[in-house]
Amino acid sequence: MLTVDEVGAIPLFSDLPAAELERLARMAADLHLSPGEFAVHEGGEAALFAVLAGKIEVVKTFDGVERTLGWRLTGTIFGEVPIALGSGFPGGYRAAEPSRVMRIEVQQYYSIAAVSKDVAQKVSALARERMGGLQSVTAEPQKPRVTLVGHRWDTACGDLRRFLARNQISFTWLLPDTPDAEAFWSTLGRPAQDGPVALLADGAIVERPAVRDLAIRLGLQTRPRADEYDVAIVGGGPAGLAAAVYGASEGLRTIVIEREAPGGQAGTSSRIENYLGFPSGISGDELASRALQQAKRLGAEILVTRSVAGIDPATHEVVLDGTDVVRARSLILATGVAWRRLAIDGFDRLIGKGVYYGAARSEASSTHGQDVYLIGAGNSAGQAAMHFSGHARSVTLLVRGPSLADSMSHYLIEQLRAKSNVKVQLRSEVRAVHGETHLTAIDILDKTSNEVSRHECGGLFVFIGANAETEWLPADVARDARGYVLTGDDVKKAGHWSHGRDPYLLETSAPGIFACGDVRLSPVKRVASAVGEGSMAIAFVHQYLANEGKAQRG
Repeated sequence: MLTVDEVGAIPLFSDLPAAELERLARMAADLHLSPGEFAVHEGGEAALFAVLAGKIEVVKTFDGVERTLGWRLTGTIFGEVPIALGSGFPGGYRAAEPSRVMRIEVQQYYSIAAVSKDVAQKVSALARERMGGLQSVTAEPQKPRVTLVGHRWDTACGDLRRFLARNQISFTWLLPDTPDAEAFWSTLGRPAQDGPVALLADGAIVERPAVRDLAIRLGLQTRPRADEYDVAIVGGGPAGLAAAVYGASEGLRTIVIEREAPGGQAGTSSRIENYLGFPSGISGDELASRALQQAKRLGAEILVTRSVAGIDPATHEVVLDGTDVVRARSLILATGVAWRRLAIDGFDRLIGKGVYYGAARSEASSTHGQDVYLIGAGNSAGQAAMHFSGHARSVTLLVRGPSLADSMSHYLIEQLRAKSNVKVQLRSEVRAVHGETHLTAIDILDKTSNEVSRHECGGLFVFIGANAETEWLPADVARDARGYVLTGDDVKKAGHWSHGRDPYLLETSAPGIFACGDVRLSPVKRVASAVGEGSMAIAFVHQYLANEGKAQRG
């Protein structure tokens, strides 16, 4: 418990009246920190802290790499910048040794400032000083972690660019036949290559790297660290990340297995504007990044670039591509869905070469000055059209039906109408694609006039719904005719449950295996519902593990 003498020993508060010191000692939080424990994380809510004893390290993550910005010693304060700006903490504050700090809530600080103008002036002056320091740090040129040389239409180069962008690894992309690429090779003293070639920040040069090899070199986790987990989550979309956050926070040994990058399909969304708590909207990759940081901070392991070859319903073992096996006491299936494919002649030949399923934000830069087309009438198509409208010369949304209103949110329809370079073409569909090395043109059928016209096309992005890719699951995990996983009452109604107890709401026909998010049979397909189901799945995992433990003891 804080004493008046301890509070008065902080220089900022030394001249406060005795009554104010007493009130601070009574109301401020007294935090005792072990080495490595955070007083507040980056992005944490505004508050004012004072160091009573020990040493606090100021850290901030730049491009996935943590940097130390400074130290706070006994008698100093921190939190003045968030209070001045009304924002979260720009960095994290971590104990470098056993430390003790006092935390003063914002309203408590304002009460003190109202009594002592001197305290308010000192905090404001310190905030200005430290904001200047932050500006100098952010003004430093940040060296990209990867420099990638490769042709735009090289599929391998495209896969690497998408992987780096989805995992939020900073990179510079150089086209081989440009002065920048020539200067790059000259600096390295190596003959020019078409690529893809990756130069890493540590100076290593990797020719035609496999995605997983690049992930390993960049320090991303690709193999499990523990022998066994309480819960293994297959899929790192919103449902899987939510399950990871709640599982790890509640003390479960948690691992997420993701074949590409955290975020799932939602991670490619340019803007999600109807997600609770973000009044200005949030991009899919930003939402995924925050969830990923949260899950990792709480202790979850996240594997990337690992596909699941199969699962054992009896032992809950997960067999990964290669030789690794993840052993877990329970499983959560959060694999989401995959974009539905178009059956157009020559379409598959041009995938990644001008034709794309979905739209990662990283593709926007390649549409500068181009006429691009999007197929679809849902929110994903509308969000992508809005994002591309800031880059492409024109964006045309091709819709098979007579209206957007049946499938797209009203706010998106209104936003599209306000964009002068966005056109919605109803009752239309693509009949053919053209191009040798890459897409150059498409044929569009106008179903009203029954006429086909050819249009130059700098990019075609497809959003025509999705399918559950669950063929890899064992027969013990029941699915409907379209591959969606049955859970809870649906399992019983379909006659796939033969155990003594009823299945939990999100439990599949295999006890101890749960499903959440888009892969689960449900009429609702929303980011918010996926997040909710991910957290619910952990609650049922707890019940399952508790009952399993009782059965073993009995």
